[in-house]
Amino acid sequence: MWTKIKWGLRIVALLIIGAFLHYTMPQRDVVQIINTYNKNTPIGANWMFYSIEDTGTGVETTATIRDIRFIDAVYADGQSVMVYRNEDTGWFWPPYFKWDSSTLQAEAQNLKSDKANPQWVAITHYGWRLPIFSIFPNAVSVTPLADPNVTLIPWINIIILAFLAFLIFMVRRMWLQFRERMVDPAVAEVEEAGDRARGWFGRMFGRKT
Repeated sequence: MWTKIKWGLRIVALLIIGAFLHYTMPQRDVVQIINTYNKNTPIGANWMFYSIEDTGTGVETTATIRDIRFIDAVYADGQSVMVYRNEDTGWFWPPYFKWDSSTLQAEAQNLKSDKANPQWVAITHYGWRLPIFSIFPNAVSVTPLADPNVTLIPWINIIILAFLAFLIFMVRRMWLQFRERMVDPAVAEVEEAGDRARGWFGRMFGRKT
């Protein structure tokens, strides 16, 4: 039973860490920008999915109205669409240190195109699109492309995941060495002392035959 509980906790922890990394790490979409605009957006219980420095008070469900930049885009299939917000991240999490949302909006405006003459771009972003909660991914950069079928290798994600794997490996190795040198001998001494104590009490209070 305890083994199942431990595995259940491990799986839950892995899911939480995986969701956190998926939300935070950069992703790139190959799309066509069809519109850019500003919109007065109510921010309430979903304030944690918007930039921290501009969230007003962020008090529970009390909504505030903020003027947020948005970028509308369509994928190469011509049917799937995506809406990105464009906010500075500042010094806060996630650590993109983005200060140029005005410049990015101008670049996106300049790269707008229509269906007859599409201009494909790679939009780097983080976050999720959850319409039910009015959550939008935050665009970080826009790069023009000549071909929508280009292969984009996520080098940054590969480096980050490799570093995290190396860090986990080193921490586990240090823990195993610490356990071998400090914890296991201490546990063995305690068990040996317990055996001696049980033997002493057995001799003291054991029945003679």
